[in-house]
Amino acid sequence: MQPGYGSRAAPASEDDAIRAILEGTAGVTGEGFFASLVRNVAGALGAAGAWVTEFAPQPKRLRALSFWFEDRYIPQYEYGISGTPCEPVIEKACLVHFPENIIELFPRDPDLKGFRAVSYMGAPLCGADGSILGHLAILDTKPMPAAPRYEALFRIFAARAAAELQRLRAEAETQERELKLSRLLDSAMDAIVELDAHLKVTRANRSAAKTFGAGSTEMAGRDFREFLAPESGRKLSRLAAELDSLPSDRQYLWIPGGLTAQRADGGLFPAEASLSRYEAQRTGFFTLILRNVEDQREAEQRIDALTNESNYFKQEIEELHNFREILGDSPPMLALLRQISQAAPTDATVLICGETGTGKELVARALHAAGRRAQKPLIKVNCAAIAPGLIESEFFGHERGAFTGATLRREGRFALADRGTIFLDEIGELPVDLQAKLLRVLQEGEFEPVGGSRTRKVDVRVVAATNRNLLDEIKEGKFREDLYYRLNVFPIKVPPLRERREDIPQLAARFLKQSCQRIGREPMGLPPECLEPLCAYDWPGNVRELQNVIERAAITSRDGRLRFDALPPRPTALMAEPGDQPATPPVYTEREFRELERANIERALEAAGGRISGPDGAARMLGMPPSTLTSRMKALGVRRLH
Repeated sequence: MQPGYGSRAAPASEDDAIRAILEGTAGVTGEGFFASLVRNVAGALGAAGAWVTEFAPQPKRLRALSFWFEDRYIPQYEYGISGTPCEPVIEKACLVHFPENIIELFPRDPDLKGFRAVSYMGAPLCGADGSILGHLAILDTKPMPAAPRYEALFRIFAARAAAELQRLRAEAETQERELKLSRLLDSAMDAIVELDAHLKVTRANRSAAKTFGAGSTEMAGRDFREFLAPESGRKLSRLAAELDSLPSDRQYLWIPGGLTAQRADGGLFPAEASLSRYEAQRTGFFTLILRNVEDQREAEQRIDALTNESNYFKQEIEELHNFREILGDSPPMLALLRQISQAAPTDATVLICGETGTGKELVARALHAAGRRAQKPLIKVNCAAIAPGLIESEFFGHERGAFTGATLRREGRFALADRGTIFLDEIGELPVDLQAKLLRVLQEGEFEPVGGSRTRKVDVRVVAATNRNLLDEIKEGKFREDLYYRLNVFPIKVPPLRERREDIPQLAARFLKQSCQRIGREPMGLPPECLEPLCAYDWPGNVRELQNVIERAAITSRDGRLRFDALPPRPTALMAEPGDQPATPPVYTEREFRELERANIERALEAAGGRISGPDGAARMLGMPPSTLTSRMKALGVRRLH
């Protein structure tokens, strides 16, 4: 026990403290998050109390979002900062620590005597732009000597509290934008109709109600094809199915020849129209904009822009939620969280490495959400999902007429990410000829759109991810060495699931709960006999494979009992030599299994002439990515043949 931290529970070790606070706050948001945070921070650091506040600059006051003191919550706690130990925290925007004699140091603060306060520590909650949002503080009735490790831990969870406060404010801003969007839709002259996946009306603006001679509530829930001539109804169905099959970034089109619409009184009129598709909460929706051929196009462009902006802010809120989806309290995950906390406040370029399915995108979202650019866009680009001929246009945009089909000027992903973050997923798939142009953006912050002559400047933080061994790619001439070192400023390795097996019960429980909710099943528990095979399996597909297996088990469960028939056999069952047919399959010890795996890898390397990657490499023979094989060789002490 550190001397001076009181006679309550001794402060936990750093990892135990992080684990305790993470476990206490992982499943809650908003007011529940702050209430859990102060209680667990006080307990983990052995203090009498803790509170988290929101700062009002005019007048300079702090309002407690939650205050825990001596085993109870103190409601509606608000005070001016003048003459309090909180004043230097807010004014200087730094961590402040008074180890003892706090009442003598701040005699004008009447509350300190009521709390029998002796010591205090507080840290500011800073916004992405450096503004002060509030503060996190602890108070003790005994001396609190300096402890740098606990001060660092305190800073980490002050940053977590700041991220949650920013999320709540962003959510409020989104609601305000939704209200503005609704008002704008109702003020537009064009008829704007939102349709569900079955082409039923979910929302219609006032102009649509007026155009079709029916009230908005009367239109809601009806199949929109009832408001079209039969041929136009079939045309809309065909185009909606076509949009479903297109990539997500190309799900929009002008309806060639327009539509013949039908009013409630049976009258027909020609309408020029556009149709687009988007997803919200994994559900597809269509936006149909109709207008008379004489109407001006400016109104539609304005509506499109604001609709896209609203959809983006919805996605941004979901990404802030996803920071809490990084589950696990094993040592590798605690180390990963520390790396995220170190890198997030900076603008350093981050290279996230890890096997398929480990959650690299979640790490990228966490870096953005906890950084100073959190209020700006996070733009994702999957380098493996874009056709090679379109990558440059996707990255840098194009001018009208730059190539066949470029009928409109289009902004690229880097322009959309200006002052925000761009996430380059599967960076190892990027063609070599485009790597030089990407290097220029990273070094100079400038690019030219396809077909354009003007240079554009951007301020973008770059986060890249790969499941490949880029050093091997460099040797094979598939990746530029200078680009690698430009990306590898702050490397983060996401551990595979087999290296953090102790996290499997927590992950499995979360996935089971989500699967039951998604398929409409009653909640189920995970009995020990189900956890044993899950923890024993090596999970080559990592967290994504675990999630899929859990969902399949939930779907096929009967009478509330889980079955894992879809789980692949343990590797030991595949190690029998040809011709051996023992009555009972052998059971290997961990040491024996490692020796079997080591011998198998050495045989593959010998057969491949020492080559790891490539069509004749050992990785291909073993059915695993080269990066995974390299990792296993290192773990087993297998040397590469020369």
